[in-house]
Amino acid sequence: MYKIQTLNKISTLGIELFPREDYEVASEILNPDAVVVRSFSMLDMDIPASVKAIARAGAGVNNIPVDKCSEKGIIVFNTPGANANGVKELVIASLLLSSRRIFPGIQWAKSLVGRGDEVPKLIEKGKSDFEGPEIKGKRLGIIGLGAIGVMVANDAVELGMQVSGYDPFISIEAAWGLSRNVKRARGLESLLAESDYITLHLPLSDKTRGMLNRERFAIMKKGVRLLNFARGGLVNNDDLKDALANGTVSSYVTDFPDEELLKLDKVIAIPHLGASTPEAEDNCAIMAVNQIKNFLEYGNIKNSVNFPDCELDAMGTTRIIIANKNVPNMVGQITSLLAGEKINIAGMINRHKNDYAYNIIDIEGAVSDDLLGKIRGIDGVIMARMLYSKV
Repeated sequence: MYKIQTLNKISTLGIELFPREDYEVASEILNPDAVVVRSFSMLDMDIPASVKAIARAGAGVNNIPVDKCSEKGIIVFNTPGANANGVKELVIASLLLSSRRIFPGIQWAKSLVGRGDEVPKLIEKGKSDFEGPEIKGKRLGIIGLGAIGVMVANDAVELGMQVSGYDPFISIEAAWGLSRNVKRARGLESLLAESDYITLHLPLSDKTRGMLNRERFAIMKKGVRLLNFARGGLVNNDDLKDALANGTVSSYVTDFPDEELLKLDKVIAIPHLGASTPEAEDNCAIMAVNQIKNFLEYGNIKNSVNFPDCELDAMGTTRIIIANKNVPNMVGQITSLLAGEKINIAGMINRHKNDYAYNIIDIEGAVSDDLLGKIRGIDGVIMARMLYSKV
């Protein structure tokens, strides 16, 4: 019986995928095998030693102590793409909000309450204050072509925009899904200089923090409209204020407002609604649960942020999974121990990601606790478990 702890309310469509005969699921549970979380902060949490995996029902994992989990051999999953359509729809809506001055127009119209029969004439007289350009035919620059960026690019093409994208690390899968009408930007600076609208869809890291700063605002077209549905820290807010004040940026739409941004007239502040749809919450929960099950039952990894994707069809009667530091001769030491016990390897896969590696080894027969202990005792091994094949 596997024990699963939920640290937030998780969609029942996901939770119901845990078979009741094999899984116990609760928000308060002793010695859980895995944790499913949304926004709950685990940064200061004392994670039980029993935890083997954590699944974030969403894309960002800034609420999870990933480095600490890696050191303990805890696999951290996220659910990239599960909420992509929800975010994409809000980005498309925000292209129009940034351009047509819809939001301030609505606010002004509401202010006319109490003017009675004067309202129609006042509306006609004042509407010119809120006019704005159409997006058709305008240039949209997309920085980051992951699941969301690709969907935004394709839909913007269908809306008649001239779309260019910049992503030096675009995946093959993303490239296959991209419309042939999306142009490849020559570089980040050229995209910034040529775009009428710019939208951000890349992760926040030490390299990307504050990437839109004074120097890069200086490259942009006068009156550019900027959208940020990725992470607030990508934009230097102090430099943004100057760009808004001097007209370089005519509108900034962000899903990550802070108090300073809320004070600015040209900022459209959205309260982190990108993935706040029931469909996105369902999709994220379903993906998170399936990833946890696949790992606990078969040792397979897909969409981990700290260990490599690693999947192997069952080939033997017993499966061993091992996580280790990515250092030389680890595989040799492991297989030598198995050979010493005259154990035949039926199938094996080894993958690495940055400082860590992961192994799935299928064998004929069983593994003694003594042998598993020897594997765990290899310098650099941080986790080793034995599973039994279900085929």
